[in-house]
Amino acid sequence: MNGVIRSPQAEAITDLILTMFRANNLTLTWGDRLVASFGLTSARWQILGAIVQAARPQPVSWLARDLGTNRQNVQRIVNDLHEEGIVVFEPNPHHKRAHLVVLTEKGQRAYQAAVTAYNPRVNALADGFSVDDIRTAHRVMAELRNRLENEIDAEKQA
Repeated sequence: MNGVIRSPQAEAITDLILTMFRANNLTLTWGDRLVASFGLTSARWQILGAIVQAARPQPVSWLARDLGTNRQNVQRIVNDLHEEGIVVFEPNPHHKRAHLVVLTEKGQRAYQAAVTAYNPRVNALADGFSVDDIRTAHRVMAELRNRLENEIDAEKQA
């Protein structure tokens, strides 16, 4: 090994990260199965959610930023959604080439169907957890995300 011994906190974070990887994979599989009948995947559903949650129509690069992923992946999925009539591109008054992504009626129906299927399933998943425990887990995950983002940003600037 490299001679550096992990602190107890580092061991706990490592366990958390490994569990997070597994939970992420399972969540994506679960989501894919949940929304498949609506012509969606977890990735497509995430993008539709980002569009719905945005205060106003956004270009692909902003959606990618909000999702914490790279623009190229979001662009590929948005292009597929466009080909299927789930989203349309509208002119962006602030940028000639970065069109705004907007849900069509078909996209709104697919998103709403996914949410309708999700709600009873997420209620079942949440059963037995206290709200305080869930909020604590969220705080830890959000802080871990912030620290990882800061580390990646620092590496980009170095």
